[in-house]
Amino acid sequence: MEIAENAALVVVDVQKGFDEADFWGPRNNPEADDNIASLIDVWQATGRPVVFVRHDSRKPGSPLRTGYEGNGFKEYVERRRGKGVGAELLVTKTVNSAFYGTPDLDAWLKGEGISQFVVAGIQTNMCVETTARMGGNLGYDVVVAYDATHTFDLEGPFGWRRSADEVAQASAVSLHGGGFARVVATKEVVESAG
Repeated sequence: MEIAENAALVVVDVQKGFDEADFWGPRNNPEADDNIASLIDVWQATGRPVVFVRHDSRKPGSPLRTGYEGNGFKEYVERRRGKGVGAELLVTKTVNSAFYGTPDLDAWLKGEGISQFVVAGIQTNMCVETTARMGGNLGYDVVVAYDATHTFDLEGPFGWRRSADEVAQASAVSLHGGGFARVVATKEVVESAG
């Protein structure tokens, strides 16, 4: 796998509110936070651009709502912000896609001459998947570091309930099999980018 010299790392919604297990329920990929941190470290060490995305929920009871402690980035992300030598961008959003945030991610990536990006963060099947799908639709070469994402158990229609692992795997199959993105392990990305 080739990671471009100017490939961006898009770190999606790694916020404290996602640690509130009583709200979200069981999660998968316990190693996701370590893998996200390792990706940020490699991107910053190699001078590549990093985009930090924050979800500012408008729902009153959401752990990600603006003004609530859970809206802030997890400590390991906050400690790394502003530490790289490459470009850095903060995007805030109220919907699933980082491409519908402020400032305009697509315009920024194009302005920086970036055609490839790697996605990591929370939740695999929500904001990570939506951002990856839109990136693919917009013509970017999108890579999803699967084990640098996590999600939660989910109930859908007809009383169907799926575990976090099942939901994440379905998301990965849709993204990879559908041609929106290449879904790979963090180790592959780190080795290619380092």
